[in-house]
Amino acid sequence: MADSGLTRRDFLRLAGVGAAAMAIPGSLMAAVEGAAKKPNVLVILADDLGYGELSCQGAKDIKTPNVDAIAKNGIRFTNGYVSCPVCSPTRAGLNTGRYQEHFGHEFNPGPAATASTTFGLPLDQKTVANYMKEQGYTTGIVGKWHLGYEPQYHPQKRGFDEFFGFLGGAHSYIDAKADKTNMVYRGTEQVDEKEYLTTAFGREAASFIERHKEKPFYLYLAFNAVHAPLQSPAGSEDWFKEVTDPKRRTFLTMQKAMDDAVGVVMDKLRTSGLEENTLVIFLSDNGGPTPSTTSKNDPLSGFKGQTLEGGIRIPYMMQWKGHIPAGKVDDRPVISLDILPTAVTLAGGKPGANVDGVNLLPYVTGKKSGDPHKYLFWRYGDQSAVQGGDWKLVSREGTTQLYNLADDIKESKDLAAEEADKFSELDAAYKAWDAKNIAPLWKTQKNKNPGKKKNKVK
Repeated sequence: MADSGLTRRDFLRLAGVGAAAMAIPGSLMAAVEGAAKKPNVLVILADDLGYGELSCQGAKDIKTPNVDAIAKNGIRFTNGYVSCPVCSPTRAGLNTGRYQEHFGHEFNPGPAATASTTFGLPLDQKTVANYMKEQGYTTGIVGKWHLGYEPQYHPQKRGFDEFFGFLGGAHSYIDAKADKTNMVYRGTEQVDEKEYLTTAFGREAASFIERHKEKPFYLYLAFNAVHAPLQSPAGSEDWFKEVTDPKRRTFLTMQKAMDDAVGVVMDKLRTSGLEENTLVIFLSDNGGPTPSTTSKNDPLSGFKGQTLEGGIRIPYMMQWKGHIPAGKVDDRPVISLDILPTAVTLAGGKPGANVDGVNLLPYVTGKKSGDPHKYLFWRYGDQSAVQGGDWKLVSREGTTQLYNLADDIKESKDLAAEEADKFSELDAAYKAWDAKNIAPLWKTQKNKNPGKKKNKVK
């Protein structure tokens, strides 16, 4: 059996085999294990949700009980990262388990009407859905794709059996036909969705679970909440009437709608008897774009589009009732690239040798100690960063700074002059990693932090 963190006894219990049968002969064990329903995997991705915007992450002006429950019933990673500070590259990394710079998916494409026709997750990249289908899983995506507009990049050409959502980077929550170049689809058919889009995505995810509850499934629920445009659901006028800032008030209604939708999906797992047989992972695709939407990254510095912590460190939690510890907080650095190898190994498969993420289950169950990663890396145009342990080297706006995140989470004190050896170590690690990268396949996304390159970590 693959090292998924699931023991033979676990498989037998899931199959309904009693204690008296635990001594079943080894020759029959494989057949019994094969009869057990493999665990489901549910990945919930929020959009532009800042590090400090959940009540379990310290938010004071909103309660998010349904997302908080995932952390309460599992593990919350305080040093959880994504592989890019903007939407599409992060999704490319999450869906392949690879640093997207290795295959040129470094930038957002811009709107569908002006994007390059070559934009899309390169066709030679294997997705988590491809892997899971090989293991007999039904695969579905609900929500935002943002990995290609042309037919060859459609989710159902990339390993997903079902798709309900939109292909672009943002969408109206209240008008399905607001952008004729970025419609809502069920499969390849346009849908004139009438319900608030976040609510509709919760509904569709619950429907997927109901329809496929008898067999193992992989469901990728990619909300566009709480990405702009700021649009409240109907009937939310009194939800946050004590909040005086109208922009903030609208944002909070959007976030509450997302938490409510998460509640609908998690309730469907419970009422279907699947909660103990489903690994649930929740995270955001990048930090909050605070000036645009008010999404806060407290107590971090920076925001979406930056390789400072506020752009890349995100809420990240994992639940698998009865199999991983509950109510734990883990401060080891992990990254969204870890989702693919975790899911694929749990399903009984083996990630490709080129995958950069690691299977997190042995770490969260205590089978492995230490940090899952020695270093984590980022490149986004003229910005870059490398993290190793408590230390992070950041290059942006033409200069390079060294920070100790354990002592200085706000990245306010540059220690480059005082810690020359650590600077050199991280610099060398970055250069070795960057040597494996290729030039961006498109450059329509303007870098948010241009500057002359000096002391560049390259």
